[in-house]
Amino acid sequence: MSSLFPALTDGPADRPALRFGERSLTYGELASAAGAVAGGLTETRRVAVWATPALETAVAVTAALLAGVTVVPLNPKSGGKELGHILTDSAPELVLTAPGEELPAPLGGLPRLDVDPAARGALPDDRERDPEDPALIVYTSGTTGPPKGAVIPRRAIATTLDALADAWRWTGDDVLVHGLPLFHVHGLVLGTLGPLRRGGSVRHLGRFTPEGVARELSGGASMLFGVPTMYHRLAEALPGDPGLVKALAGARLLVSGSAALPVHDHERIAAATGRRVVERYGMTETLMLCSSRWTPPDPRHGIRVDGEARPGTVGVPLPGVELRLVEEDGSPITSYDGETVGEIQVRGPNLFTEYLNRPDATAAAFTADGWFRTGDMAVRDADGHVRIVGRKATDLIKSGGYKIGAGEIENALLEHPGVREAAVTGEPDADLGERIVAWVVPADPQSPPGLEELAGHVAGRLAPHKRPRVVHHLDALPRNDMGKIMKRALSRG
Repeated sequence: MSSLFPALTDGPADRPALRFGERSLTYGELASAAGAVAGGLTETRRVAVWATPALETAVAVTAALLAGVTVVPLNPKSGGKELGHILTDSAPELVLTAPGEELPAPLGGLPRLDVDPAARGALPDDRERDPEDPALIVYTSGTTGPPKGAVIPRRAIATTLDALADAWRWTGDDVLVHGLPLFHVHGLVLGTLGPLRRGGSVRHLGRFTPEGVARELSGGASMLFGVPTMYHRLAEALPGDPGLVKALAGARLLVSGSAALPVHDHERIAAATGRRVVERYGMTETLMLCSSRWTPPDPRHGIRVDGEARPGTVGVPLPGVELRLVEEDGSPITSYDGETVGEIQVRGPNLFTEYLNRPDATAAAFTADGWFRTGDMAVRDADGHVRIVGRKATDLIKSGGYKIGAGEIENALLEHPGVREAAVTGEPDADLGERIVAWVVPADPQSPPGLEELAGHVAGRLAPHKRPRVVHHLDALPRNDMGKIMKRALSRG
């Protein structure tokens, strides 16, 4: 296997690699700093990294991966109970962190290695590492119990990033800007390791703001990664900010992930900038599975068609990924019509190897012939494009004999001018089996749209059986750090 980061040894040493705020490292400086950290990891098998959005986190993860040491990224916002579980379960030997960082009590007994980006050392050679060696242990959100540690091997990182490079024509000339957290696949693997594998550079905003995005895209950045809440804020800011319009219009690639981007925000951004946001689909256990392919602008129309990026879809499977939809009994759906809902199952070199210390959960996650059960429900068009309709556990509603995905109803609700945010769930109903419940943040809290109005709006766009039967008005929807709506936190009282 080749090195995970060939540009650290083969590329120009003065090429920009990382920038966090005013602090930056070239490839030569990153190689030296990573070498110094790696020198402190001899005889070490597994480390935790206190994954703040800082230069030290990127240096620490790069160093550990090159040294063949498994990384457990820690969310700095984790509560004591969750953090204690992760540390007990993964048993890291050290914690890597920025000098002077005050760590919480659960980390108090763990030896600490401070990361100095100005330090110098010899870079380890990782070219002979086994592709199956564990690179990361990333803990899932744990909605139905304690978080599970997904063990991600080196080959999954390499194959995913190379597949995205193929789909997006991602090269060393690209400069990526984002403000994503670094304890998760999106910000860490795609947003940090991705540019380093390509030999390009990343500029981390620290904290996402439309002003920061406009500044960086106007200052040489070519790509933007974000989550739907970030693109929603950009869409809201566009009408009054011609500088932001120009910056987004000049970007080579805009990518959204971690949750579905509402069609309404897609259309607002495209109308204002002439650029389509590309959605991709993945999860901790699989890294990336699908994306639209990037194509150059069409000079006749001045708009990037982005591989026929279609609002509401996550594109087609990436190279090397096998994807199928299955019925509830596990039988594959053989004819794709854009309407039949099934669970997504996948196979490929992008998959994790196991849940740490959980052979029961690992076995339950795979079929007998090696397909991973994602738990995500989708429909697929005849030409292969995939549209996610929700999670099997929370977003598949069985009402009146129909299988209904919450996602399409949410998109329809967001097209109503009186709706700022929307979530849809199902609740037991003696007649229908489940009735559709809408949770709405109104655009004007003093004049919220009522049930009859919203039900008619949805029925006119989709079908009568997909209309909400109950509407709750909220001040805000509960979301996690990645912007995903936490539907289990929605009270039915």
